[in-house]
Amino acid sequence: MAKAPSDGSGPLLDIRNLRIEAKIYPPGEAPRTITLVHDVSLSLQKGKVLGLIGESGAGKSTIGLSSMAYGRGGVKITGGEIILNGRDIRKGGTQGIRALRGREVCYVAQSAAAAFNPAHRLMDQVVEASILHGVATRAEAEKRAVALFKKLSLPDPENIGQRFPHQVSGGQLQRVMTAMALCSEPDLIVFDEPTTALDVTTQIDVLAAIKEAIRDTGVAALYISHDLAVVAQVSDEIMVLRHGKLVEWGGTRQIIKEPRQEYTSALVSVHEIEHVEKKPGATPFLSVRNITAAYGGGKIKVLENVSVDILPGQTLAVVGESGSGKSTLARAITGLLPPEQGSITFAGRTLSNRLADRSRDDLRELQMIYQMADVAMNPRQTVGTIIGRPLEFYFGMGGTERDKRIAELLDKIEMGRAFADRYPAELSGGQKQRVCIARALAAKPRLIICDEVTSALDPLVANGILKLLLELQAEEGVAYLFITHDLATVKSIADSIAVMYRGEVVRYGPKSEVLKPPFDAYTDLLLSSVPEMEIGWLEKAIKGRRMESAGN
Repeated sequence: MAKAPSDGSGPLLDIRNLRIEAKIYPPGEAPRTITLVHDVSLSLQKGKVLGLIGESGAGKSTIGLSSMAYGRGGVKITGGEIILNGRDIRKGGTQGIRALRGREVCYVAQSAAAAFNPAHRLMDQVVEASILHGVATRAEAEKRAVALFKKLSLPDPENIGQRFPHQVSGGQLQRVMTAMALCSEPDLIVFDEPTTALDVTTQIDVLAAIKEAIRDTGVAALYISHDLAVVAQVSDEIMVLRHGKLVEWGGTRQIIKEPRQEYTSALVSVHEIEHVEKKPGATPFLSVRNITAAYGGGKIKVLENVSVDILPGQTLAVVGESGSGKSTLARAITGLLPPEQGSITFAGRTLSNRLADRSRDDLRELQMIYQMADVAMNPRQTVGTIIGRPLEFYFGMGGTERDKRIAELLDKIEMGRAFADRYPAELSGGQKQRVCIARALAAKPRLIICDEVTSALDPLVANGILKLLLELQAEEGVAYLFITHDLATVKSIADSIAVMYRGEVVRYGPKSEVLKPPFDAYTDLLLSSVPEMEIGWLEKAIKGRRMESAGN
């Protein structure tokens, strides 16, 4: 195995032959033990960043959490040494582990919204570990927190700590969580997918803030992500993992420019899907005209005079940052949020604004696939039951006929009929999303709304889902409304694009025209915020933003 570069001072973190296992309990079977991490070793110098990348289930987060001697959900560290600051933390006992968590090692989770207590103000949570571990007094910790808020470019740094978590944006909350990790002056921070759930314009700000904070404080970091382009912006070295095993480890430039392993090469070139833009047809299949919608009894306007068309067998991608109105447009089209004004015409008929007033055919022909497949399926139902429900509801299928169609759909999504008896917990993230696709196809829809269906998936799995959707579109003639904040996905799958900003469509047309300069200011910002597989891209992007801001 390749050795990581060393500056001769000895590693801050030295993990040797780490083995991590978990016990699973398959329905109707005896419990069995599976290995999640197979004898992985790594080392990390002070002030350096090691990126851990790989697909879902590769062991990235499991290894990251092991640096805190933590195994979640019944996971156990069963072998190896975890040496932090010269001592094996596995031998420190419960008290020793408690003493290092939040002091020597801190953790930044993927979902800051789920990591904060909604009942407590931000400042109370940011300074808690510093006070608990005796690092600082309350006054000293608050002073450091405010300094970190400034460093992380948070608005109103003197007072933002008095807000509750729901009173700040997702990007701001992620930066507050980074401040919380830095406040106790740890030696090591584990960043676990800290920007995955953010739109590209927010992601670039958070990435820049994280990189600057790491540089200024000298903290070491494990940066976990499935996006190699993002990892390349913050890491000194990159470790590629797959199925709990080390695939490749080297300097960032070597990994992205001269990968030695086939799997690493696949990660580097993952977005290269060739999709030929289809020529526009004559008659729109779905026509949204001058839709205006609001929440709170009309007090909060969320859509303003929105008009888009979707043509038969084609894909309209709706892009924009969080809060731009993308998912709200989908809710209006499905009738979940009745619009105040405007009309929606579908397959030649005008749809009722309210879901409850729509016919069974309206419901059947317009299906939806959600972002989080985990929560979109009943965990107590088998895959066969989940896919079979639309067959029973819309077509009255049962018995052999139903089972035959379920098998056909499982073959169509390239999983196979053997999966019919499995439960969602026994599937990978990509497999769960494929089951959701099969469930939508079971209704024989004419339009499927895909709401961020690949944003929670690693690039290779997401790539497979996009290819599957394109193949199904060619076979079934189904049209897609594809909601995303990922411009690389848009380039791969769209025929036309609608760019949304603050509830309005600011740019709209065929993909070839929307992605062709000159751009309006917001579209230019979106396109320039997509991370590229290039060393130093982040610094160039931030510099470009500052120059543009100064020019304005």
